[in-house]
Amino acid sequence: MKMSKLFVQTLREFPNDAEAISHKLLVRAGFIKKLANGIYTYMPLAQRVLNKISNIVREEMNATGAQELLMPFVQPAEVWQKSGRWQVYGKELLRCKDRHDNDMCLAPTHEEVITSVVSDVINSYKQLPLNVYQIQSKFRDEIRPRFGLLRGREFIMKDAYSFHTSQEDLEREYAVMATAYTNIFNRCGLETKAVQSDSGAIGGSVSHEYMVLTDTAVGENDVFYCDCCDYSANSNHAISILPVQETDGGFEKEEIVDTPNVKTIEDLAKFFNIETNCILKAVAYIYDSKPAIAMIRGDKEIEETKLMNALNALEIRPMEEFEVEELLGSIAGFISHRGIDTSKVKVLFDKTAAGMKNFVIGANQKDKHIVGANLEENIDFVDISLVKEGEFCPKCKKPLKVTRGIEVGNIFQLGTKYSAPMNACYTDENGKLNPYIMGCYGIGVSRTMAAAIEKYHDDFGIVWPVAIAPYHVDVVPVDVNNEEQVKVANEIYEKLLSMGIEAVLDDRADRAGVKFKDADLIGFPVRITVGKTINEGLVEFKTRANGEMVKLSPQEAIIKCRDYVCQSA
Repeated sequence: MKMSKLFVQTLREFPNDAEAISHKLLVRAGFIKKLANGIYTYMPLAQRVLNKISNIVREEMNATGAQELLMPFVQPAEVWQKSGRWQVYGKELLRCKDRHDNDMCLAPTHEEVITSVVSDVINSYKQLPLNVYQIQSKFRDEIRPRFGLLRGREFIMKDAYSFHTSQEDLEREYAVMATAYTNIFNRCGLETKAVQSDSGAIGGSVSHEYMVLTDTAVGENDVFYCDCCDYSANSNHAISILPVQETDGGFEKEEIVDTPNVKTIEDLAKFFNIETNCILKAVAYIYDSKPAIAMIRGDKEIEETKLMNALNALEIRPMEEFEVEELLGSIAGFISHRGIDTSKVKVLFDKTAAGMKNFVIGANQKDKHIVGANLEENIDFVDISLVKEGEFCPKCKKPLKVTRGIEVGNIFQLGTKYSAPMNACYTDENGKLNPYIMGCYGIGVSRTMAAAIEKYHDDFGIVWPVAIAPYHVDVVPVDVNNEEQVKVANEIYEKLLSMGIEAVLDDRADRAGVKFKDADLIGFPVRITVGKTINEGLVEFKTRANGEMVKLSPQEAIIKCRDYVCQSA
């Protein structure tokens, strides 16, 4: 490809609306163009990256025996109604009507469609197991799309679905997919960690996310992990053993105490000269338009995904102060479960409350708290707390560490979540109808491209892993008016192409500095510069990943380029 013909526009400045470095660099380097909020055009450079990621995915999926198909992007409400998700899926599902007034939606996922398709074709245990996958665009109407491709509304995914006659066979395929995913991301140049995770709107009993660990601020989730064993989990699924599991506030009797203007946990601890873990705090929420109170030890925080699951809710949000007064008859900062009408308000107790006695709680009166409180018997405790770094691993009891991660893949054991309500069944060896036991396996293709940039970049631009770089080499003649430089540059360019190495010839009549900046910004793994040193029979070979530059003969540069690309791809 000649740079003068490449359909790309690099920018001098980052876009004003971009927060994530991947968003900034994808726009500035000419990979994507914004069409609407959370919706982008993939320009030729981006399309080449996406194709390479997709091809790696295809090769690894095909190697497992999975078969590729392509399902409709626009789906009828009917299949969603059969599964029950039409009524409960949130506003992220973009619903619409066709000209015949039929309810339709833009697909955020394809569990319903694939279950319907397979049930029309597979009717015997002899035809199972089956694993089919697709790579296509999806649409999720995010309320606040941000971070460019990391949380857009339209995105590209590989989603696979497996069908089985037993849980054991599902677990076998789950392990096969786990290995395939590790291979895929390794080939893309991305080290990932498979962490236990919440299944979310997809559902199922077991799920893992593949996270690219990154120090950038846009890592979506905290990932807790143990260096001493293999435990790792997303924050929305992580559990821990507390350093201090039982606490005693030391109050001899229960009584109401005046606490003027003492609202925060920290101020309350100072007021009574106690540790924060001797306070049982109440956090008020609205879930699916209903009120709830979550009771948790004062030194802990609520993990809202866990809380949402415990409430079996689709949406939750913290209560406003006026709602606390109207719905709870209480005052913000002095809330507790005491005296709350549990027929109208759902009350949950985190498991950290189980080890507390003689503690402090709100009195549901302004400027008053109760000291020396204890919980009633027969309380059902749930895990709704956020793990903290330094708490102990649930497997080996060593301190947990935390880092940030970007989800690029996920695998789920769905069981019969979709097959049972949709009456998607096979006939077993005894002639009995049984619902398929299903698995689901997703990879964010466009997210993987963005995650690679979050992981690999510097102050000058993108540093692509060779395997997914849009082109391998940028050949730069410094002076396009110098016949010798242009001649040698063209010879190198043509030789690289003949060897199957993807090269760009920067034939633009721009200053060398402009070409070099664009090369670093776009992220070509190798730059070969043909300048004045060609009079000595030498060109400059620069490796983008480490900035190393050496002077070589044109033939040596070609060989070094071939070896570098072959070893790194």
